[in-house]
Amino acid sequence: MSAARRGKSVLKAGVKRVLGRAGFDIVRSTNNRDGADDFIPFEPTMRAAQAAGLSVGDYIDEVMNGTPGATQSTIDELRTLGVFAADPDTVLEIGPGSGRYLEKTLNECAPDRYEIYETAAPWADYLVDTFSVVAQPTEGCSLAATPDASIDLVQAHKVFNTVTFLCASRYFFEMARVTRPGGRIVFDVMTETCLDPATVRAWATQGGEGHDSYPAAMPRRTCVDHFATLDCDLEASFLTPMGVASTEVLVFKKAA
Repeated sequence: MSAARRGKSVLKAGVKRVLGRAGFDIVRSTNNRDGADDFIPFEPTMRAAQAAGLSVGDYIDEVMNGTPGATQSTIDELRTLGVFAADPDTVLEIGPGSGRYLEKTLNECAPDRYEIYETAAPWADYLVDTFSVVAQPTEGCSLAATPDASIDLVQAHKVFNTVTFLCASRYFFEMARVTRPGGRIVFDVMTETCLDPATVRAWATQGGEGHDSYPAAMPRRTCVDHFATLDCDLEASFLTPMGVASTEVLVFKKAA
């Protein structure tokens, strides 16, 4: 067994031990509308993070995912690219989950309104209570509660590698619709850039069983061409860790 694989096994065992002491276990969700079978349970994750002396976001990065600092590194790169420089007044995030990207985004800017679309009710309630964000009614493929051209920054992190191609594509139309002229759209997908033969082998042999939609690949050209038809140009891209490999973060700007 490779060192990386041994490390992953140790991390998983550590998660089991911490959650076990809290009286819980990681289970497969039977009620996840986005098709993701693996669910990060709210109460045991909160307790385990507290027991480990970590914030929820850092606990997920360091212990559950085995990628310390991954969330912050993504935010740092977005800062370098100037995504937060315009001080967006309105932000919308799809699938914030535990809020680890949400929290760090709020450290970079102070929007008057931060909307979330989150299918897991316990996490959505926690984010509303903790960060005073606005939880919108969530259908799993639409941003119907948000008006056209009303958002300065639309983002989704670690979402579109867990859903089907059609679900992601429907969200893409919606993201462009709600973004203001001059606003930005940020999300990561598992493009061909992330899927060289060695990585495909790693996913197949080390990435676990997966499920019906995870990990989901998305052609990079498809994303770029699709958003171009919606007056959104690709400004930048970079790789960020996920699982045994990475995803590609794409940053688009809507024409003013």
